[in-house]
Amino acid sequence: MHIPPSGTTQYVKHMWVAHIDNQCVGYIHFLLEPEKRIKFMDAWVHKNHRRKSIFRKLWDTRWNFVQQYYKGYKAYAWCKPMSLPLLIEKGFKEGDNCVYVEKIV
Repeated sequence: MHIPPSGTTQYVKHMWVAHIDNQCVGYIHFLLEPEKRIKFMDAWVHKNHRRKSIFRKLWDTRWNFVQQYYKGYKAYAWCKPMSLPLLIEKGFKEGDNCVYVEKIV
């Protein structure tokens, strides 16, 4: 299921939801940014529904949508190591690595 942006121009975000029996079992997003850039954002699949190709179907649905409606835009993503092979498969180039850090202030 595609959830289009709300109509505001300040924050243009597209979302797709995978559902089974009216329950959300996964989602994926992208954010439209200035200068013809698209940020691929978080994706999630419920732990009871992983390893069933839901992530791949969501990813491919988003990718097909972007290819159809946003030709000429630059798409980019920050991804976890387990998602990297799919991005490489789709022609993305690997950039520098970054490391998550946190601190309670």
